Amino acid sequence: MRATNSNFYQVGASLPVDAPSYVKREADEVFYQKLQAGKFCYVLNSRQMGKSSLRVQTMQRLQKEGTVCAAIDLTGIGKVNQEQWYGGIVYNLSESCQLEDKFDFDWQEWWGKNQTILSPVQCLGLFIEKVLLDKIQQPIVIFVDEIDKVLSQDFSTDDFFGLIRFFQNQRVDNPIFERLTFALLGVATPGDLIQNKTQTPFNIGEAIELDGFQINEVKPLIKGLEGKCDRPQVVMAEILNWTGGQPFLTQKLCKFMVEESTALRKSKIDEDDSILVREVVESGIIENWESQDDPEHLRTIRDRILSSEQRAGY
Repeated sequence: MRATNSNFYQVGASLPVDAPSYVKREADEVFYQKLQAGKFCYVLNSRQMGKSSLRVQTMQRLQKEGTVCAAIDLTGIGKVNQEQWYGGIVYNLSESCQLEDKFDFDWQEWWGKNQTILSPVQCLGLFIEKVLLDKIQQPIVIFVDEIDKVLSQDFSTDDFFGLIRFFQNQRVDNPIFERLTFALLGVATPGDLIQNKTQTPFNIGEAIELDGFQINEVKPLIKGLEGKCDRPQVVMAEILNWTGGQPFLTQKLCKFMVEESTALRKSKIDEDDSILVREVVESGIIENWESQDDPEHLRTIRDRILSSEQRAGY
């Protein structure tokens, strides 16, 4: 069933897997193909570029083909101590893979038993090798979203990335690790992820470029404008001209056009659609932008730029 124009577009947060306004980009196919082939991947980009929505869509495609997908959102673990952080990852993996329901596996009992004799990172490595890969015989992809949250912890998470490198290197000697793949998503660069600069940098995996929407990709967005604009394709082109294809702003401006273009057209019947887009941008986004920035986006950019004089200059 097609969504109505009023709720066709979604501004902020991950889009549901069946969202009618989801735009497939080149990255969708590249990400899927790389993970299907067992490649370690990372999608590191700025905020509100659709990383989490890309993860949701890719997970569904892989699951349909029999791949077991586990999703870890580091925001949900929060700022905790080292033991709690690694324990939270084990919990997320156990829940995502339904180990308790399918294999009657008690992760808390297992964790309590092993953390008394092993370090937290050793426990995670043992869990993935001896529990996850032993009980599940299908390929496994572990998605770690909001990976930049590791930078806010009070302990070093370098060993976590060292463990991922270890799993990849073990493929040569132990075939079971060929069934294990990682996908990291977040706002960072690979150089940010290893804090100890004397340690080998995190240089494994393949970068997935996530660009803004292109005019040849936005047919789903044009559908939401049909019946609301005289020339939806022209309106869409003008919207992209304003937003540069940035996903959050593009969805937001499309939603504004649906909500406000009818009233604007009645008051200014002789103006063309491109002028109406400009007026919606000025009234809905530019004028009094701080009070209208909801969900917050532009204020986040401002705060990040001005968080330090050194960064602001850069």
